[in-house]
Amino acid sequence: YLTERGFPFATLGRSRSGGKSYPSLDLDFEKAGSDAVDRLVARGHRRIAAVRPALNLNFGYLFLDGYRKALKRHGIEVDPGLIADGFINEGGGYQVTPRVMLSKDRPTAIIYNNDAMALGGCKALAEMGIRPGHDIAVTVIVDTPLCRYFSPALTAFRPALQPMGRRLAEMLLASLPAFAGPEGTRIMREVWPLELIARESD
Repeated sequence: YLTERGFPFATLGRSRSGGKSYPSLDLDFEKAGSDAVDRLVARGHRRIAAVRPALNLNFGYLFLDGYRKALKRHGIEVDPGLIADGFINEGGGYQVTPRVMLSKDRPTAIIYNNDAMALGGCKALAEMGIRPGHDIAVTVIVDTPLCRYFSPALTAFRPALQPMGRRLAEMLLASLPAFAGPEGTRIMREVWPLELIARESD
């Protein structure tokens, strides 16, 4: 709708719609999913579950692609029973975590696609008598203050939020003739990495 009307905008995140006609800045959720698996495999895990949002959110699909590719690269078969999706909140994580834990050969590690689902999931684990950081490794893809203050503190992947905000504004201005400068308007699309913050949970 916006591109058809020539309304200038930039997006935080990528979409399959709109082609490459607008600026976008996204996080590399695929690589984070892959890196999380690599780290857990290096620590001896082979039964690794993945929990992601149930809604049609592109970053959930990107994360799952990275997760699957990394498992295959390590010679580990992808088990659909270890993949769950739920609402992107604490209740969603709380609801679906028992589902993967009750599989026949239960996981020794879980990767959550976001912090809220991880907190709900950790509550469900505790109620099952399973201690995150002791009985099961837990990793979160996007770090927030909640991850730091949970006990145990959750290993997570941190985005560079302030630089991303500045860059998104720069990308939008570069697409506007009045602010583009002598080189003319540019449509920039970038994907930024996330930084692993190792803590106690994995």
